[in-house]
Order: sequence, then C-alpha cells, then structure tokens
Amino acid sequence: MDYAIQAEGLRKRYGDTEAVAGVDLAVPTGTITGVLGPNGAGKTTTVRMLATLLRPDGGRAEICGFDVVRQAREVRHRIGLTGQYAAVDQKLTGRENLQLIGVLQRLGRRNAKQRAAELLERFDLTEAADRLSGTYSGGMRRRLDLAASLIADPAVLFLDEPTTGLDPVSRLDLWAMIRAEVDRGLTVLLTTQYLEEADQLADRIAVVDKGVVIAGGTPEELKRQVGEERLDVTLAHVTDGLAVANALSRVSSSEPTVSPDGRTVSLTLAGGVLGISTAVSALHDAGVEIVDLAVRRPTLDDVFIALTGNRQVEPTLEKSPA
Repeated sequence: MDYAIQAEGLRKRYGDTEAVAGVDLAVPTGTITGVLGPNGAGKTTTVRMLATLLRPDGGRAEICGFDVVRQAREVRHRIGLTGQYAAVDQKLTGRENLQLIGVLQRLGRRNAKQRAAELLERFDLTEAADRLSGTYSGGMRRRLDLAASLIADPAVLFLDEPTTGLDPVSRLDLWAMIRAEVDRGLTVLLTTQYLEEADQLADRIAVVDKGVVIAGGTPEELKRQVGEERLDVTLAHVTDGLAVANALSRVSSSEPTVSPDGRTVSLTLAGGVLGISTAVSALHDAGVEIVDLAVRRPTLDDVFIALTGNRQVEPTLEKSPA
C-alpha cells in the first residue's frame, strides 16, 4: 500500500513535559485519517511536526517519501494546511485572496489568476468572488480558506478543526467538498472536536492519548472493539418490564437491563439481524405491548470514552508549554 504520511516514534518535549511520546501513523494515499484525543493529547503538536512547523525531538516522519526534517523544503511544496480559524484577509476580495496566495506560492501571476478562478468555481464562490471577503458568511470564509490551502495543488492537506463554528448546513457542504477533493487524489489528515465529523469523513481514525496512538482503525472497527449492538425496547406499561426482561433472557446469553423508570429494557445483541428476529419473536410470545424498538450501535462517543475515560474532545489548537 502507498502511504502519503508515515511517522514512527515521533516525539516532542517542552522542558519536563513530553507533549508527544512516540506517535506512529500511516496514512494511505487518497484517504482521510481523523485524529481524535482529549485535551493535551498531542494532536496539534503532531500535526505541526508533520507540517515542518516544529522540529521533532525523536523519531522520524515522511510526507510523500520526503523526510520532514532533512527534506523540509520538499515537504512544504507538497502540503497544505488549514487552521482552526479562516485565515483570509477580509479587506481583499475572495479572488484577490487566492491570487495573492498563488503569487506567494510562486505560481506566477497568470497561473495564480487561472488557479484562483478554478477554485472559486469548485467551491461555489464565483458569484461572490469580487466581493470583500469580510462580507462573507462563516461558511463562505471557510470554503475560501480551504480553497487557499489548495492553491498550489498539494498532495497532502492538514485540516485542524475545519468546521468549527459552522451551522449544520455549512458543515455538510464543507464535508462534501473535502470528500470531493479526496476523490481527486488528495490525502487528508484531520483533527476535529466533532466525533460525528470523524465518523462521517474519516476512512481511518487514530485515537491519541498522552502523546501516543492508543487505538486505530476504521470507524466501524473501533466501534466493534467497544461492544455489540444493543436492542432497546420501550414498553407501554411499566409493569411489563420484568416479563420482557425474562422473555429476552431466555433467547440471549447476555442479561437484559431495565432502565430506572422501568419503561425501557435493553439487551446486547448477537448474531446481527438473526438476533433481532429472535428477540422480536420472544417479545411477541410474551404478549406485552411495545411502544418502540430501536437498535443502537456503539458510536465514536462510546469509543472515545472507553479508550480515554470520561474526558471531552477539546479544540485541538493546543498550547505548547513555556
């Protein structure tokens, strides 16, 4: 398999604090890898080392086959970086922002103008291209910022919380645009505080805690590590809770649980669809009135809590210790 990003034993220390304690990553070309972790886990420090903004204290990393320390210039020619907040000049138009960045990237004025026009169309900004970017909505500014990070046609893009502060519609629009770029061959490393975002976008996820990767895999693989699907049975009558629990216990090796209010009985499912069918038959035979049946799968929230404890995902713009 061809990997656009590879890191082995990546380390970074600030005084007595080891921010990154040996991160290993392998990101296949043309995919999205999401990096999740609690406050101070080392996510953004890792991204900064991969993007050549920080020099590692140990380990090694390559971007498109180029070493991030020894061949930093070659790495910079092949990457784009979008931070947590849109970095656009609000006193310039959208077109001027992109053309300026293109010139700074040494594309030349003609090529920068052509590339800007292409990206404005691709990110649905053509009609607003000649308006001051300060008049743009939050979603438009994020699209412009993403376009700016792609002006030099990088092979790898680092996204640090790309949808922070966006409304649900703007978030969905940006997700679709990111996925479209990956379909064109772009490789993305994504840090996000939205577990739903990682679930929707990432082909693979790396969970980082205390400066190391503690788990990795596809979202579905990680969910399966946490547990099986559960069946939640909502009852019409609280008095039926015991009867339902007894009926389900006879067709399952796991013990049903009853909610504190007595209205919901939950059961860990085995056997997929067959397990659901068996449970429904048992409920029918019990002759109780059911209000609702719901199959609940483990979520990335469950994965996060199981792996790191009851700590929230935080904004990934970590501060380096002084």
